[in-house]
Amino acid sequence: MHGAEFIQDLAVIMLIAGFVTVAFNYFKQPVVLGYILAGVIIGPHTPPFELIQDDRTIKIVSELGVVFLMFSLGLEFNLKKLSSVGVTAFIAATAEIVLMTWIGYRIGLYFEWNTMDSLFLGAMLAISSTTIIVKALDELGLKNERFAHLIFGILIVEDIMAIGMIALLSGIAMNGSVDAGDVFVTVGKLSLFMIVALILGLLMVPRILAFVAKFKNTEVFLITVLGLCFGFCLLVLQLEYSIALGAFMIGAIMAEARQLHLIERLIAPIRDMFSAMFFVGVGLLFNPDVLVTYALPIAVITAAVVLGKIFACGVGTFVAGNNGKTSLRVGMGLSQIGEFSFIIASLGLTLQVTSEFLYPIVVAVSAVTTLLTPYLIKLADPLSQQAATVMPPFISRAGNRYIVWLQSAQLQGDRALLAKIIMKIVIQVIANCALTAAVFVAAIYLLGIVEQLIGTSFEDEKIHKTVVWGGALACSLPFLIATYRKLKALSLLLAEIITGETSHLPHGWRRVIAETIPLVSIAVILLLIGILSRSILPPFEMLALLLAAAAVLTAALWRPLVRFHTRLQIALFETLDEKAEDETK
Repeated sequence: MHGAEFIQDLAVIMLIAGFVTVAFNYFKQPVVLGYILAGVIIGPHTPPFELIQDDRTIKIVSELGVVFLMFSLGLEFNLKKLSSVGVTAFIAATAEIVLMTWIGYRIGLYFEWNTMDSLFLGAMLAISSTTIIVKALDELGLKNERFAHLIFGILIVEDIMAIGMIALLSGIAMNGSVDAGDVFVTVGKLSLFMIVALILGLLMVPRILAFVAKFKNTEVFLITVLGLCFGFCLLVLQLEYSIALGAFMIGAIMAEARQLHLIERLIAPIRDMFSAMFFVGVGLLFNPDVLVTYALPIAVITAAVVLGKIFACGVGTFVAGNNGKTSLRVGMGLSQIGEFSFIIASLGLTLQVTSEFLYPIVVAVSAVTTLLTPYLIKLADPLSQQAATVMPPFISRAGNRYIVWLQSAQLQGDRALLAKIIMKIVIQVIANCALTAAVFVAAIYLLGIVEQLIGTSFEDEKIHKTVVWGGALACSLPFLIATYRKLKALSLLLAEIITGETSHLPHGWRRVIAETIPLVSIAVILLLIGILSRSILPPFEMLALLLAAAAVLTAALWRPLVRFHTRLQIALFETLDEKAEDETK
């Protein structure tokens, strides 16, 4: 009768959550805390009744909650929005994550917790809560303020870094140690996957959704969206990454579709239901006894979160060129932890690398900082005014001079345009190199499947390697040619800058620079491809033959390959431009 037990557990969860959250909403308290309290009430640590019949129920709905929570966060992610917040978001988010991870790690060691507990605690404290901050700013009517826009930009960068942090922690947990080589490989693989998934997703998913939307049937459209979401999550799981990464990535891809508002409207009720269950699941794992046993660590960690984030985010925002009042408002708005902390805590328990006491400690800290968030936001303005009156005049003058100097140091006119063009070319080179690497990674995977299915002798293995590596090289030719052309354009720009009117170099150096940079770069890329695909490299004689054949093929099909890549590039830009046009209407 597992089905009956599941329905009973689901009924208990939703009934208790409904009553508690109505009360929290009536008293104008964060509803998220109501969900957590509902979980505590029906949890195994709260006598006298055992209301949940099967622990698997809450695990299932919590996993679904993670999927829809991260999917919704991905839908709020926007490439144009990320680029518009400038360097402020990157500086503030990086400062916050680095400082809070270090503080959390040191606190864990101070209380003599083991290394893995300390490391996971640092990660839990690093990321602020998008859900709580957005709701607090909305209730206070401050969502359109400039500091709120900066906060949203920082949250976007945090979400991206948090995804990388989850993947990195998973690798560390499985290896049992922190190795610089392993960290580099893990970050490299994750970056490659995210770049390739984003490019291919932007090329395919918005077009699939546009095709399905033509039927004007919301049921068909919703099922398609859910199918793409769970299908991509399954792919990510097969690649041994976190399901949270898959849900966030597919959400970010769908955020560039023209049907985004329809997706958000259809997903909202499902997201609310399963996200509520996720937070109820957080409460189910909370043991109230921890509040007494670990009262001192909870108090210390809470103070560290509030003060550390105010300092890190405030200083980071100021360093990026914002005034003291705006910087303080940003810092005080980000002084809490939430959903990502719970996901990281769940990861530690799932991988069995963290102690059980860590989860309820983080829940308690999140509850306290969530309650403090609206009051801290309200306190930011009077506190900044008070600070301005007591601050020594020489510090105020130094701060103002720094902001003026930073603004004057920014590139203007032709220099700013040139820097923008160079950055665009570099991004395109990175994207094409990532696609090339992905082709060879797929070839390695394909050869492994073939060998498992049919088995091979030594001679057959050489033939298979030759065919697979040659096929991968042929498939990557459009991207290699595009990389060469982009590097050629970049080298011409650099040659013009280096051998300009104010340079004392001979004019002939322009051609040397323009020709040398692309050729050397392509040679380095081919060398890196060889290192990456060393497990499927054919014998030297066959390798030389394949490279010669590729050179002939490139010369013969140069224009068709260029046109093919150009069509792909135009399709990608059209997806982004159409979304931007829709947002301006």
